[in-house]
Amino acid sequence: MATRSILARFSSNFALRIRHNRRILTSNSNSFSSSTSAAVSDSSSSPQDDIHITDNCVRRMKELQASENGKKMLRLSVEAGGCSGFQYAFALDDNKNNDDRIFEKDGVKLVIDKISYDFVKGSSIDYVEELIRSAFQVVENPSAVGGCSCKSSFMVKQ
Repeated sequence: MATRSILARFSSNFALRIRHNRRILTSNSNSFSSSTSAAVSDSSSSPQDDIHITDNCVRRMKELQASENGKKMLRLSVEAGGCSGFQYAFALDDNKNNDDRIFEKDGVKLVIDKISYDFVKGSSIDYVEELIRSAFQVVENPSAVGGCSCKSSFMVKQ
């Protein structure tokens, strides 16, 4: 009986969090529907909204590009889920979509779709090598109010 009530409370909280995240993503999606795509050279973006790419990130991307025999870009997206509400997802990509923003440093390109950009503008992208893992990470995200210890998920400021 106690297990059933714990499970009922957990599923209720989980469903509430999913609805809340869906509302946030939907409202951000609607706010972008009328804006045009912009690249890093667009004068409409302010310096505090730029994405900063660290030297470690550039170095690792150049290593990956050399092993891939091409000019792959690093794609960053924000997805609903993770232990704190939203999670960062990194992938290597060679396609650019119409709604992507491109940030470049020393020949390395970072691609972010419009909806994800709203969650990470003003952030820094780094490559961190630790004892237990090595990964690209979003650091110093002004839109995040908290996150988990693995730094792959975050909560959004309200």
